[in-house]
Amino acid sequence: MKPPCGNGRNSAVSGLIRGESRIHMNSSTIQQVKTNAYPNRTLDAFALARHACLLGVLALLTACSAATIDIEGTFPAPLVQKLPLTVGVYYDEDFVNHSYIEINDNTGDDQYIINSGASQIELFNTMLPAIFEEVVLLDSIDSAGNYTNLDAVFVPSIEEFQVGLPQKTRLNVYEIWVKYNMRLAKANGDFIADWVMTAYGKSPEETFQSVDAGVNDAANVALRDLVASFTFGFSNIPEVNEWLRSENALGQ
Repeated sequence: MKPPCGNGRNSAVSGLIRGESRIHMNSSTIQQVKTNAYPNRTLDAFALARHACLLGVLALLTACSAATIDIEGTFPAPLVQKLPLTVGVYYDEDFVNHSYIEINDNTGDDQYIINSGASQIELFNTMLPAIFEEVVLLDSIDSAGNYTNLDAVFVPSIEEFQVGLPQKTRLNVYEIWVKYNMRLAKANGDFIADWVMTAYGKSPEETFQSVDAGVNDAANVALRDLVASFTFGFSNIPEVNEWLRSENALGQ
């Protein structure tokens, strides 16, 4: 059973304190027992019980904590000819606050909490303005109707996020794999395209002395992989290509 966190942790500590108080209050009784044939055994039993309680509380505190890894990085803008289009982009709450939890295989508790939302947004905010003539950040899908110059609305989302840790995979590398769903629609909501893209990154274990650094580097490799595949593959999506031609956005 998973140990209780939050209030349960505080209750365990206060229970231990109350237990110590009972021991002090009964000290006269302990002194009387010392006159028995085995004077030290009662004291040893109390000491062991107290030690066991302390270990129990420590275990609760440890089990209820998980290491947090915030993915950070900078992403260079791709050098490509911009498409003469104005595109609105909307990031939903799940995308903005994307977080992945890695579970400890031995205990079933949360082991690592990997936050990538901020880095995902930074990536798209760097990449999209390099691909389109103008990019408008939208507060909601409905707000697209407030802009008369939008040619399309783009909405990225994360469908899957996987982490490979050396201590689990035995591969001596940190790995990150992300599956994205990309949606493109006209400003009035009419469908243009919906497609899946994946990104993969790995980083050698011996290069980094901490899990945080290894996971962060692998994630940055994966995100740069997405930049390359999106930039050079966007216009090759059949539905996207058809739309671009209808907008005369591909040139000669």
